[in-house]
Amino acid sequence: MSTLIPPGLNRRLVLAALAGTAADLAGLGLIASAAWLITRAAEQPPLAALSVAIVGVRAFATSRGVFRYAERLAGHDVALRAQASTRERLYEALIPSQPLSHRGADLLSRMVDDTDAVQDLLVRVLLPAVAALVTGAVAVVISLFLLPAAAFALLAGLVVAGVLLPLGTAAASRRWSARLAPARAELAARVADLVHGSADLAAYGAKAQALAAGTEADERLAALERGQSRVSATALLAGVLTQGLTVVAVVWICQAAGTGSVATAVLALMSLVAFEPVLPLASAGERLTGVLAALRRLTALRSTPPAVTEPASPAAPPSGPLTVTVTDLVVRHGDAPPALDGVSLALTPGKRVAVVGPSGAGKSTLLSALMRTVDYESGNITLNGVEARDLAADDVRSLMTGLTQDPYVFQATFIDNLRLAGPEATDDQLAQAIRSAQLTDWSSPAAWDTSLGEDGRTLSGGQLQRLALARALLYDPPVLLLDEPAEALDEETATSLMADLLDATHGRTTLLITHRLRGLEAVDEILVLEDGHITQRGTHAALSTTDGYYRTLWQAESMLHT
Repeated sequence: MSTLIPPGLNRRLVLAALAGTAADLAGLGLIASAAWLITRAAEQPPLAALSVAIVGVRAFATSRGVFRYAERLAGHDVALRAQASTRERLYEALIPSQPLSHRGADLLSRMVDDTDAVQDLLVRVLLPAVAALVTGAVAVVISLFLLPAAAFALLAGLVVAGVLLPLGTAAASRRWSARLAPARAELAARVADLVHGSADLAAYGAKAQALAAGTEADERLAALERGQSRVSATALLAGVLTQGLTVVAVVWICQAAGTGSVATAVLALMSLVAFEPVLPLASAGERLTGVLAALRRLTALRSTPPAVTEPASPAAPPSGPLTVTVTDLVVRHGDAPPALDGVSLALTPGKRVAVVGPSGAGKSTLLSALMRTVDYESGNITLNGVEARDLAADDVRSLMTGLTQDPYVFQATFIDNLRLAGPEATDDQLAQAIRSAQLTDWSSPAAWDTSLGEDGRTLSGGQLQRLALARALLYDPPVLLLDEPAEALDEETATSLMADLLDATHGRTTLLITHRLRGLEAVDEILVLEDGHITQRGTHAALSTTDGYYRTLWQAESMLHT
């Protein structure tokens, strides 16, 4: 439980439990005092003999509403805070983790549905169980003083409704709960495929098959939910029958013992009300099975091994102008041959270095190693002489970051997406980043509130890359890393973007990964990376006249443009 409740919320949880218990006890006191008052008043005693009961009815009726409101307020507050904390910790666990095999829709289902289990555990299982236990115990103790035989009958009914039925529903629903979450994730994945891939499905004539698969997933989920609903309905019926039979048994015992009408009414109605907090425990038992399954999935997700090893005692991040030195770097993915083998380079303040090479040469792996999203096997990466592995990964990424492939755009306004890189940025700083990235469509503040739609679908490829570049320039890290900024753009857009990018990075320490050579005359050094090795290094003027990969690619690119 301590892993679910954030620090500082335990007191709120205790208050919620106390308030819920007090509300149920007030309900028990209300019905007991009201039963006594009505039956005693029928005997026409002096009014003074009823005054205490009248005050008790009013006090219990008023306090019951107050305590119930307090319980709802405190209980939902702690549940929502615990849920938010769980999601936050899940994000923190996933960000540095190794690549996951789960589909995006499955991860979304776990992030939304499974984290709801934390709220259900507190609001629908834990708090009701505490209130039911205390209220049932108080009802049995009162009955024990009035008529011991009736107390044992009430105890038996409460045990059936509060213990046996929840255990039974938990066992019956276990086979449903283990299949419901995967079914929901499958349906979410099918729906996501239909929504996001509708154009591709229509183009390839696969729309009917995708719809059929989605319908089949929906029918499977509906069948499972109907089965679980039958368990719930059966448990509810059994609980109500137990409640009724218990009240009948209490009345019969009272009649057999010759108990007066006042005690009989109090015992019968109190027994009826004692079941009010107990009956929901049957559905709580059913819910508990699903909650535990969801928590196991969250635990498995959070236990995904991190992509990089964090130091036990991170060093303080270096300050001032940053010099990054890479020496004999070796990076290997699993048991495959090294993706990088003996790579060395230096990024001094203000220096711009471009890395070119064929696909699969290890260019993106180099950026991943610099940003500490993959571990390196041997060699060194130092920042002002401090080994990168001695720094917290977040500290390294705050010093070296920038534009990665496939930048994400949220369904929000243009300016909100840009502010992700600088939440405290002024309007002048935002405008400067927009001008540097040549985002002409948003150069006017009047256009900043334009919604970009889901996944930035209203943006063209060039606009998306320019927005990502504006983010990187606004964040302004000491070392700017740019990974294929012109990838998948048409020739005219890519040429324009590269020209603006090289102009915007003038005087910034920059490492640029690119397939395009046009404009690289402006950078200070070019590295040619092939099969994980640096095969050439120098300026554009030197490499374009020296036999090798760079000259061949430059000649081919020049012929294309002529």
